[in-house]
Amino acid sequence: MNIHAPQDSSVALEEKGLWVSLHGAEAKYFNYYWLRDNCPTSFNTTTRERTFDIFHLETAPKATAAEVQGEDHVTRMPVATLDVYATGNPRFDPADLPRTAWFGDHYPDVTRFTLDELKSDKDKLGTWLEAMIVEGISVITDMPDTDDALTELANLAGAVRPTFFGNYFDVHTHINPTNTAYTAAALELHTDVPAEESAPGIQYLHMRANSVDGGLNLFGDGVAAANDFREIDPEGFRLLAETEIPFYCEHDTYDMRSYQRVIELDHHGEVSGLTISQHMLDLIDLPQEVLDDYYPAFCRFGKLLQDDKYIMKFTLKATECIVFDNHRIVHGRAAYSATSGERYLRGTYTDRAELRSTYRALISEGRFKA
Repeated sequence: MNIHAPQDSSVALEEKGLWVSLHGAEAKYFNYYWLRDNCPTSFNTTTRERTFDIFHLETAPKATAAEVQGEDHVTRMPVATLDVYATGNPRFDPADLPRTAWFGDHYPDVTRFTLDELKSDKDKLGTWLEAMIVEGISVITDMPDTDDALTELANLAGAVRPTFFGNYFDVHTHINPTNTAYTAAALELHTDVPAEESAPGIQYLHMRANSVDGGLNLFGDGVAAANDFREIDPEGFRLLAETEIPFYCEHDTYDMRSYQRVIELDHHGEVSGLTISQHMLDLIDLPQEVLDDYYPAFCRFGKLLQDDKYIMKFTLKATECIVFDNHRIVHGRAAYSATSGERYLRGTYTDRAELRSTYRALISEGRFKA
């Protein structure tokens, strides 16, 4: 059906929708299904959920009067809502914040709070959550030497997100290690658990003891490196952003596998993060002719990512917890002497979506105002 805006009427009804002039400006078109489905009365203001089910309509909704009146229902739509949705714009999202890329000299400027501050001050909690969205990393200090402290911190952003390792994991040297992290060897830069179909989004590493020689912490911003790679090697960037490759994690009781893209893009087309882990990269099963181009691009990016320009190097102290976006921040560790002291940290995860949800609820009124 061809739809043409009316020339001389503020409201004009058509077969599948209507035209309405907002603020006396040029008329804009709205579909009847959309108008009925999104009438404010379709939502419960207490639960904030849609309670109207458009699937139960026996006939297609259609306005019968200039007031946009249906058979048994009058839709009253705020003009502000019509302004937003007339051209298909998404609802404003306060958590859709641009990321700030950072480099190897960023450690002194990393956002820091104490656990008590975050528990007692909602403004500081909001600032912390915003920093996690924008910069993807923070350090929480004055953490008690208890298991509960990590849970308390994680629950400020969301619920603890289990993996096939469990709800928590303890990093120290194991007699029979199932992961390189459980040895004193160097740990290359990586993102965690890439073998899961949807890897956990936010990682927490609470250092409980650290008196060993060595073991320098390594952290880098995948957004900064990938943005530069996009400028240096556009075709290589395209391959890493569009091609899925396999990752795995297996031992006696589990065999986890998934396909991921090394460079992740958000709905704006901007770099949102990485999935990369050399010790959990499976045999890449792309056609060999494709690998002629893919592998060189993969190696060029991997080498760029390890450049000192991008990597913060520091020692995480006991009572500190580093929190970071596991889909954005690569992390690793230099080797250390296992007999020189004690090194023990406890880790867990929450999801990125839950962190953003907590941030939205904290700083905005949502769809419905009180």
